[in-house]
Amino acid sequence: MKPFKFKQFSIEQSKDVFRVGTDGVLLGALAHVEGVQNVLEVGTGTGLISLMLAQRNPDASFLGIDIQEEAVELTRTNFENSPFRSRLYNQHQDFKAFLSDRKFDLIVSNPPYFEESDSIKDKIARQVVELNFKQLINKASQLLSEKGILSVIIPFEVGIDWIKMTKEEGMNVTRKVNIRGIEGSKVKRLILEFSFLERPLEEAEFIIEKSPRKYSDQYLELTKEFHVFK
Repeated sequence: MKPFKFKQFSIEQSKDVFRVGTDGVLLGALAHVEGVQNVLEVGTGTGLISLMLAQRNPDASFLGIDIQEEAVELTRTNFENSPFRSRLYNQHQDFKAFLSDRKFDLIVSNPPYFEESDSIKDKIARQVVELNFKQLINKASQLLSEKGILSVIIPFEVGIDWIKMTKEEGMNVTRKVNIRGIEGSKVKRLILEFSFLERPLEEAEFIIEKSPRKYSDQYLELTKEFHVFK
């Protein structure tokens, strides 16, 4: 497969690993990375999100983990070929068994969200097979620093469940971005951020396209430091 080229780095892709997609780009561009030092990405895939966050915060160090060996190798390649290589690390690791001596200021994930089916396409990357939402939330709550943030992009339909489950772990929703695929359509995705701290909820609306195959001004502005637009 052809690499996906961004302004400051390039993403090698594979048919065996979930490719660069809009969800990952949005999380990489919108996750709260300002002022953080230690970042953990759960389920790196190609490494896209960590690379975008590394570009946005030149002082942070990043650890990416993935249970899929092919994804780990692909991430390693993309990390090593980037200008941020000295701050990027990755491991072949099951998040449920992950142990760390340090706490993280930001845990970021574009988690699997389809229920298991007979399809083998993107089975681990896109289906809730190896890690369900409750397991992800529980483990993240153990690894976050006192002021840390859990940042995810998820389908709109499971947003209420996420808010309930994080509340059970002592976390509060501090940020909510409602993402619409096209102007006038229903909310398709949510970026949700959670913290142990109590903060006023920050809520925003985001539209990807103003008409079919035409990016909105909002999307173009958000990604102007990343995408190479023709």
